[in-house]
Amino acid sequence: MKFRITLLLAVLLGVSTGNAQSYIVQNDTLKEVVITSTRIDLPFKENSRTINIVTSKDIANSAATNVADLLQLVAGVDIRRRGTAGSQADLYIRGGGFDQTLLLIDGIKMDDAQTGHHTMNAALPIEVIERIEIIKGPAARVFGQNAFTGAINIVTKKNLENTVSANVEAGSFGQLNGSVTVGKEFANSSFIAHVGALTSDGYRNNSDYNNYNYFLKGVFNKNKQPIEMIATFFDKKFGAENFYTTNPDWNEYEETQNSLVGFSTTFNTGNFKIKPRIYWRRGQDIFLLKRDDPSFFRNLHITNKIGVETNVSYTSSLGITGFGIDVSRFSISSNNLGDRNRTLANFFLEHRFKIGDNIDLTPGVAVTYFSDFDFNAFPGLDLGIQISDNFKAYGNVGYTYRVPTYTDLYYSDPATSGNPDLEPESAFAQELGVKFNGNNFFASFAIFNRDSDNLIDYIRPDTATGVFTATNIAEVNTKGLEFDATYLFKLNDFNQSLKVGYSYLEDDIIDQNSDLSRYSLNTLRHQFITQLSTSFFKNLRQNIMYKHAERTTGQSYNVWDASIILDVNKFSFTITANNIFDAEYIESGFVPMPPSNILFGLRYNL
Repeated sequence: MKFRITLLLAVLLGVSTGNAQSYIVQNDTLKEVVITSTRIDLPFKENSRTINIVTSKDIANSAATNVADLLQLVAGVDIRRRGTAGSQADLYIRGGGFDQTLLLIDGIKMDDAQTGHHTMNAALPIEVIERIEIIKGPAARVFGQNAFTGAINIVTKKNLENTVSANVEAGSFGQLNGSVTVGKEFANSSFIAHVGALTSDGYRNNSDYNNYNYFLKGVFNKNKQPIEMIATFFDKKFGAENFYTTNPDWNEYEETQNSLVGFSTTFNTGNFKIKPRIYWRRGQDIFLLKRDDPSFFRNLHITNKIGVETNVSYTSSLGITGFGIDVSRFSISSNNLGDRNRTLANFFLEHRFKIGDNIDLTPGVAVTYFSDFDFNAFPGLDLGIQISDNFKAYGNVGYTYRVPTYTDLYYSDPATSGNPDLEPESAFAQELGVKFNGNNFFASFAIFNRDSDNLIDYIRPDTATGVFTATNIAEVNTKGLEFDATYLFKLNDFNQSLKVGYSYLEDDIIDQNSDLSRYSLNTLRHQFITQLSTSFFKNLRQNIMYKHAERTTGQSYNVWDASIILDVNKFSFTITANNIFDAEYIESGFVPMPPSNILFGLRYNL
């Protein structure tokens, strides 16, 4: 305990660094960030939705090793991890389920028709991320399927000029991480390449992992019509102890692969901006109920999604019109779910009106066709009132939906049964909020309500029945509030920052008998997050992160993390301490999170 307190004090106070090179953190100006995940590109300040931005400097200050750990610091986002380094993590926004949040990579929708458990498998290495845009609330009219409770868009860096960086980390549980990132500029092209590995012996029985990631981004024909290419491949192998069962003798095991290849360009013609894109996403999942006996129970799923889309915005005296069409083909080959495919077509239309100088109104609609479900239309409306240069009030309403995954429809094992007669989930959501954007202070507050229908739950009629069957349940009401604030200040000419976030969520799903239901009964009712980032010496930065969570199951826990980052010439040294006070808690299922642990890192930039 004395060591943990000493470490926390060291992070707060820092250490004198003698003749080390000067380093001052520059503040990001969120006002100037253009939100690119929507069909109408707008500066952050002008957007009439609840949006959080994780900037590249936030990432640098965090000393996090993966996107899952980064998103843990955003109020209203619930990342339910099953271990370290993001071996498997489920993504939730404002409650709901892990199938109800959409992940995008540079605007490419990374939904997996098999299951939302694989959403975070597509998350990029943090070394190539420029920022992360978190759009909360109903987003079906903007993104379509799966954006039921919100969407997260990971925006990659445009270029790294002519640089090479190498990173190595080692720490508790036999953690050993390494990566190399290269950027190169040519006269008419540029590229960014990254190779990384994250490995560990595990912090408990059968929790080891070997995760490898590869990333390539290129821009070609820059002097005429630039064409952008992105390619990713992620390979994960990990012990899945108690991920889905409580049997201590089976030692479950899983291997996943996730890959993406995409090409896009932008045409600017008069008042038109046209952005066509084509992409292919592939997923593979192997699950063994007994790690050392594949013949006992083995699932193999291979999914493919090929998509073509075009997004257009047109600027006129009446405002900005955004519209687009998105056509994709899903297919799956599985020894459990069968060989299946579906075709999806989406048409999107919205228009942003300016009423006077202070009011903006954006109605829109998405019309969707699924080859195995009916046509549906999902309208929505955003309203913004600019009260002053820095202060804005906003509101939005909209319908949203999600079609069942192939797991919901067809999965079968001794304890679980899919249901091919399931109907799509739907909801009507409303939100009111205000946000303030000053030079040194940023804050937002929102209240929201979501009335859902036909939510999919795995239920059984009584405790004597061993099989849970996927079923459309009755209406569920979810309501809550969120608050975020960031204060930037200086001490001794060094930049400091304090971030605070709080979310409250209540849904009436808890009124059901928990013994008969497997639905998301682990929702975060109260979530409080704060991060203090300080710099008292020329090249030394410290961060302290505190997270309080209270879930609807009654579980409550407090987690303290801290990091120190020391920059000397071309080297950066990091020390990251997680769960400093050894809190015992579970974020997902039956898997206890790691005890107190530490990670040492060294980065070299050439």
